[in-house]
Amino acid sequence: MSRSKLVIIGNGMAGVKCVEEIIALEPDTYEIVIYGNEPRPNYNRIMLSKVLQGEHSLQDIIINDWTWYAEHHIRLCTGETVHRIDTRGKYIETESGLKETYDVLILATGSSPFIPPIPGIDKERVMSFRTIDDCTRMSDYSKTYRKAAVIGGGLLGLEAARGLLHLGMEAVVVHNAPYIMNRQLDQKAATMLQQELEGQGMSFLLAKNTQKITGRSQVQGLQFTDGSKLEAQVVIVAVGIRPNVDLARRSGIATNRAIMVDDYMRTSVSGIYAVGECAEHRGISYGLVAPLYEQGKVLARTLCGQETPEYKGSIPYSQLKVSGVDVFSAGEISGEGMQTAIQHLDGIQGTYKKVLMQAGKVRGAILFGDTTEGTALLGLVQRGADVAELAPREGAPDPAEMAAAALPAQETVCACNNVTKAAIMKAIQEQGLETADQVKEQTKASGSCGGCRPMVAALLKHTHNLKNNGGTGVVATPDKPAPMPVCSCTALGHAELKEILADIDLLETGLPDISLILQKLGWGSELGCSVCRPVIHYYLQVSGGTMVVREIEAHSEVQVRWDDQIPLSSYAIDAKGLAAQLRESWIGAAMPSPVNMGVAPGPGSLVSALVQDIGLLASPAGWEIYAGGHAEHPVKQGGLIGVAETEVQAATLASACLQWYRQTAWYDEPLWAWTERLGFMSIRETLLDDQLQKELAATLQADI
Repeated sequence: MSRSKLVIIGNGMAGVKCVEEIIALEPDTYEIVIYGNEPRPNYNRIMLSKVLQGEHSLQDIIINDWTWYAEHHIRLCTGETVHRIDTRGKYIETESGLKETYDVLILATGSSPFIPPIPGIDKERVMSFRTIDDCTRMSDYSKTYRKAAVIGGGLLGLEAARGLLHLGMEAVVVHNAPYIMNRQLDQKAATMLQQELEGQGMSFLLAKNTQKITGRSQVQGLQFTDGSKLEAQVVIVAVGIRPNVDLARRSGIATNRAIMVDDYMRTSVSGIYAVGECAEHRGISYGLVAPLYEQGKVLARTLCGQETPEYKGSIPYSQLKVSGVDVFSAGEISGEGMQTAIQHLDGIQGTYKKVLMQAGKVRGAILFGDTTEGTALLGLVQRGADVAELAPREGAPDPAEMAAAALPAQETVCACNNVTKAAIMKAIQEQGLETADQVKEQTKASGSCGGCRPMVAALLKHTHNLKNNGGTGVVATPDKPAPMPVCSCTALGHAELKEILADIDLLETGLPDISLILQKLGWGSELGCSVCRPVIHYYLQVSGGTMVVREIEAHSEVQVRWDDQIPLSSYAIDAKGLAAQLRESWIGAAMPSPVNMGVAPGPGSLVSALVQDIGLLASPAGWEIYAGGHAEHPVKQGGLIGVAETEVQAATLASACLQWYRQTAWYDEPLWAWTERLGFMSIRETLLDDQLQKELAATLQADI
C-alpha cells in the first residue's frame, strides 16, 4: 500500500516537532520530505546565545542530527529555498529549480528578523542575530573591533549583548522604552535585571530612538532623535521578528500578519497546513517555543486521523536565564483592569515576585532571581484561578509538585533538548538520582537555557514522594490539572470531599468521632490537621450531618453594619431595625468564610451596599439587594440580585442568598469569589425562584 507524501517547508523547531509527533503516533502513514534553506539539520535557535557566549558548540544545539533523518526515512533537502506552491497541481518549486509533489503540505517557514527602516541600516557591519552564520560573523568582528551597539532591549538583544561581552567587546544596549524587557517584566524587575547586567559590564541607553546609522559604507555609530550620538563599529539589530508569509501570499493562501489557520492548523487551502511562527491563530502569532509545540501536537494528531482537542491558543510564558539570571514571566503583566495581587521584594537575596489579577482571577506573574514557583504560577495563570488560591495554607501540598503531578507523562519538559516528563521520571527511578544536577547530567533536561529547572526539581520531588508512598512507575495523569487537594492529608478536592460527606449517614453508621470518619475516607492522618478538620466539620454541618467534633468551629462571623446617621428619605425603611432583625436571624450560622453585610437607608449612606458581601439599599421601590461586593483588596462591586417591596421580602431574599452560599461554597471561599465561580447570573436565577427562595431562607433558620 503506497503512503501519502507529506512535505514540510521549513526545517525549524515547530515543523520538525510536528514530524516527531507523527512518527510517534503513526510512523508508517506518510512518506516525509523536509525542505530547509540552511545547510544543516534541525537545531535549537534558542541556544544561539549560548553558542555566542562560548557555553555550547554548534553540535551541542543540534536537536536532530543527520542520522535521525535517515533512521526515520525522512528525505531532508537542505540549502533549498521554496519560492512557489502550485496549489492546483499540488507541487512546490525551489529557487534552484527542484520540484516536489505533495499530498499534504505543512508550511513551517518561521520568521525573519524585523529590520526597521532606519537610514544607514544597510551599511557594512550592521546585522541581525538569528542564525548560526550570524554567530560566526559576530565572532569574526570581535577579533578586529571593540565597540558594539545592540538596538533592542528585549530578550534577544540582551543575549546578543552578553555574547559580545564574552567575545571581549564593549556592548551598549539601545532601547526605545523606559526599561528593558518591557513586554515580559514590570519596571521593578527590569531595573533589578539591568543592575545585574551592568555589573557584568553591559551599558544601557534607554528611551532612545535611533534616527540614523552614521558612516559612509561602514558603520561608525548611531545618531538619536534627541541629537545625541553613540560611537559603534558593529551594530546588532534585535527589535523583533516578522512571520515569513510571502510564499503563502504569492500562492493564494489567506494571510494577515501571518498565515491564517483554524483550530486544527488548517489554512484556507485544502490539504495545506501551517504551524509555528508563520501561523496566525485567532489573530495571534506566537514567537515562543511552548505554543509552537502545542500547535505541532494538534496538527500531528489531525494528520494521523486521531481525535484531538482543538488548539485554543496559548498563555505566553518565558522561564529562562538572561545572562545567568533566572527570570520568569507568564500571562498578562499590564492592561486595563489589571491589579497587583501579590508583590514581594527581597533586596538582600535579590529576588522579586509579582502576581497580577483581573476580576479576581490570576492573569499574570513575574519572578526574578528565584523562579522555583514558576511552574505553579503558570498553572494558576493558564486556568484563570481565583486569587484565593494564592494564599498559603499550613499543611497544603506543594503547588509546584502538584503541577508536576498533573503534567501528562509524554509532555515535553525540556524543549531545548526534547526531554519528556516520562523520561525524567524513568531516569530518576532507575538510576536513583537525588539532585536536579544529576537529572541534568543523565537526561540533559535543564542543561541548556535552564528555564525548565524548576519543573525538573518538582518532578524529582514528586518521583521520590511516589516511591516513599509505595508507588512505582510513571503514573499517567490527565491533561487537565487535578483539583487542588484540601490539604496534604488527602488527594481529595473540595468538591469530591463535600459530595462524599453529604452521602455519609452518621446516625445510621454510628460513627462517633472524626477519627472514624477520617479512617472511612482513607485519610493520611488519624486526626487530620488544622487545615482539614474545620473543612470536614463545616461540610458535615451544611449537609445536615450530626456534629461530631464540637471543639472545632467553622467560621461563624457575620458582621452586620447599618447607618442611621443621615436623615431618612421619604422612602427609607428603618435601616437599624432591619439590620438588627437580620443579625438576630443569622447570628451563630456557620459560614464558609466571614461575611460582611450592610444596610443603607439611601444612596448617601456612609455604608455602601455595593461593596459588602450582602448589601441592602433602600430605594423608591423598597429595598435593592446586592451580593458579591468586597471593600478591601481586591475591591469588587456587588451585583443586584433583586428588589423587594417590604422588609420581610428583603430579609427572605438576603437569607436565601446566604444559605445558597453556605450550601455551595468551598470552605474558606469568600462570598465574592463564590459569585465569580458559580456565575452571578446563575446565582440570581436560582434565588429569584420564589419557592426555592423561601425554602433556602427557612433552611437557614432551621440550621441555626
